[in-house]
Amino acid sequence: MINTFQIQVLPEVASTPDLLKTTLAEHLNIPKTEIKHIEILKRSIDARQRITKINLKVAVYIKEKFVQREEDFPEYQDVNGKDEVVIIGAGPVGLFTVFEAGLLKLRCHLIDSLPQPGGQCSEIYPKKPIYDIPAQPFILAGDLTEQLMEQIKPFSPGFTLGERAEFIEKDDEDQFIVTTNRGTKHRAPIIAIAAGLGCFEPRKPPVEGLLDFEDKGVEYIIKDPEFYRGKKVVISGGGDSALDWTVFLADVASEVTLVHRRSSFRGHPDSVQKVMDLAEAKKITLLTNAEVVGVSGDNLLCSVEVKHKSDGLSHIEVDHWVPLFGLSPKLGPLGEWNLKISKNAIEVDTFDYSTNIPGVYAVGDINTYPGKLKLILCGFHEATLMVQSAYKRIYPNKNLVLKYTTVTGPPGM
Repeated sequence: MINTFQIQVLPEVASTPDLLKTTLAEHLNIPKTEIKHIEILKRSIDARQRITKINLKVAVYIKEKFVQREEDFPEYQDVNGKDEVVIIGAGPVGLFTVFEAGLLKLRCHLIDSLPQPGGQCSEIYPKKPIYDIPAQPFILAGDLTEQLMEQIKPFSPGFTLGERAEFIEKDDEDQFIVTTNRGTKHRAPIIAIAAGLGCFEPRKPPVEGLLDFEDKGVEYIIKDPEFYRGKKVVISGGGDSALDWTVFLADVASEVTLVHRRSSFRGHPDSVQKVMDLAEAKKITLLTNAEVVGVSGDNLLCSVEVKHKSDGLSHIEVDHWVPLFGLSPKLGPLGEWNLKISKNAIEVDTFDYSTNIPGVYAVGDINTYPGKLKLILCGFHEATLMVQSAYKRIYPNKNLVLKYTTVTGPPGM
């Protein structure tokens, strides 16, 4: 039997064959082993919400013989000269670059290793207030991301999310080709690096055997809360992320245990109080002065070993352990692109924020120059000047006339 239907999944599910098969089996309420083949008929990205999803139309072969065809799950469409600017990084500065480029009728495509737009603002501190955005006494980081996404809607940018820009090269037509870690290729004459502090890698606890259970019960980022519905979850950490997810999952998971190595927390007092209230009401288990020191299971995570400062060792049966110790910023592959680097940042010319590679620019926290301030506001300014230079590089024979948005407005406004 061949079952054809549409489904919406997270980017990491769409790009991982085994995860996709598991998701489809659950959707069809059949054993995973009955799925003999998955044919992707159509893909599209839905980036309208804070958590980006992939729309898939699939044909699932259930107990059905088929002629084996090689599937390339991770690759979405290649961009063959359609985009004029490839933006590496979909944080606030990357998103605003789309707006400024759009005013000049330059089409953009954004690449980000995170599963949704917003960078740190959506991944680490969506509830953190930001005070240096003009005309906003304060705005929550998550709300800023949503407003920027709304602002760039008229320009219909492309997104490749959940993938890291890995390699850069030039073709015979002097176009850049950016290849991601999943093999997706994007081609454009201009590259704008707006990667914030670089790639984010989770800080992993020094627990023996941890790597054996990654994506088999151990996750470092909670991407979809529904994934934990009805499950036993242990969260480690003492910051806002650990506290907020403990509070949220208390109504989703069957059991939630928060483990923190100290007795005090680093998070917002309001979040700390909510956790304390949940623990007192016995809706969660709170273990302080303790840390997870071991993991065990048969292929899938089954339990974690907790070391208490005063009570020794204990074991907790779990379906998932989520150590939320923050994300470590690194330049990652960008450091190998022959860019001029200084103190883990990319040197630029402040005339137009160009790098030492013609056609490659760097804006926002990823760049450095005398007097640099790592503020979102400054990144917006840099992006504005950068796209003016990029336009002149793409269209050297066209006369660029500055048109004020107070006169013309953006498309659709």
